Amino acid sequence: MTFEDIALHVPEVLLPREGIDLSTWAVVACDQYTSQPEYWEQVRNLVADNASTLHLIVPEAYLEGLDHKQAAGSISARMEQYLGDGTLVAHKPGFILVDRKTSHSPSRKGLVVALDLEHYDFSADSTSLIRATEGTVIDRLPPRITIRRDAPLELPHIMVLIDDPDCTVIEPLFEKDLKTLYDFELMMNSGHIKGYLIDESETIAGIAGSLARLADPEPFAAKYHVSNEAVLLYAMGDGNHSLATAKSIWEQIKETAPDKAAVMHHPARFSLVELVNVHDPGLEFEPIHRVVFNISVEDMLGHMKTWYENQGSAFSCSTCGSPGELQLCPEQVPGTHQIPFISEKTCGIIAVSNPRLNLEVGTLQSFLDEYARTTPGMKTDYIHGEDIVTGLGSQPGNIGFFLPTLSKHELFKTIIVDGALPRKTFSMGNADEKRFYLECRKITD
Repeated sequence: MTFEDIALHVPEVLLPREGIDLSTWAVVACDQYTSQPEYWEQVRNLVADNASTLHLIVPEAYLEGLDHKQAAGSISARMEQYLGDGTLVAHKPGFILVDRKTSHSPSRKGLVVALDLEHYDFSADSTSLIRATEGTVIDRLPPRITIRRDAPLELPHIMVLIDDPDCTVIEPLFEKDLKTLYDFELMMNSGHIKGYLIDESETIAGIAGSLARLADPEPFAAKYHVSNEAVLLYAMGDGNHSLATAKSIWEQIKETAPDKAAVMHHPARFSLVELVNVHDPGLEFEPIHRVVFNISVEDMLGHMKTWYENQGSAFSCSTCGSPGELQLCPEQVPGTHQIPFISEKTCGIIAVSNPRLNLEVGTLQSFLDEYARTTPGMKTDYIHGEDIVTGLGSQPGNIGFFLPTLSKHELFKTIIVDGALPRKTFSMGNADEKRFYLECRKITD
């Protein structure tokens, strides 16, 4: 069943059969802990030979230097095994209501649905019903496309936001008497998760009706104080590049399909995601910091000064005696972006006055992109958590930058008016709060 006007599809979800240990089946999103391979080694030790989504993904900590075709073949073979030996069991078409407890919140509510990729455009100037919230790095898609192209299953870590201040879509569902599908502790002290099946047609229609009201053009325009703006119903939260990968493959399938009408019923037209209300009290936006590896800190700071001044901005750098004196949340100065940093021998705050871009993350990232072009061996990682930035940034040849938090209540208005944000602008919680791979769905005929 598909509600095309709101890009909503009712999926047939597959879950592990009874008896499989879900605490080792479910693993965190592959794009977490990319500079901490020891985390993934612990996960491998926990999983051992058990059935697990670990065997169906490639952690990005291992993505560089990997034979992507070989990895894709291994993943597809394991997926076929799980489909053939009864590891995965299909449930009635429906949605899954999710209640996630994390180390930072007793409850974060979500709804697993499928979205119609015909209504998704990840370009920066998109006006589609489903939109990216940050810039999509096209160079990051090929290895993901290789791994997904021939895979019979998708398993999402994608979280998509809706702006529902009156809590009309997800929250009322918890008042219903629903069948429990899973209820277990997540590995690595990542909290607890419960899932409930929603397969009753009247309830599904009610969900679609509530989403349709959020997409009504007239209330939409009044809500955001805009006119003649295309409706934004779904904004990407996590998994931007995964959804972009799904979209790219769907476009390839359409392009090569001999029957252009029949292909519109192909399961790859849809992608499994978890919807989350941006107003959910259990959802917090966290900044995504930067750690730069394999550079000379003195040289980088010198180039920063020249680069920003050439753009018409004033640049200054104040230092402190020790990391304990570093002010991670400096008092805002109008017209100035202040970005704290830490390295092996120094720490302090860089200040860029009269910046060309609106957000601190854009001011910093634009320089890092340019500096990388002339600095062989330089690598930038995107880090959740100030303690990790401090630890990595303090190592020889590294520097860590601390960035401020974007208000979640301003996200939709910002995307509607300004378009996609710079990549890695915000994170929905810390690494251990990210979505775990759990549900699966067939994406081949």
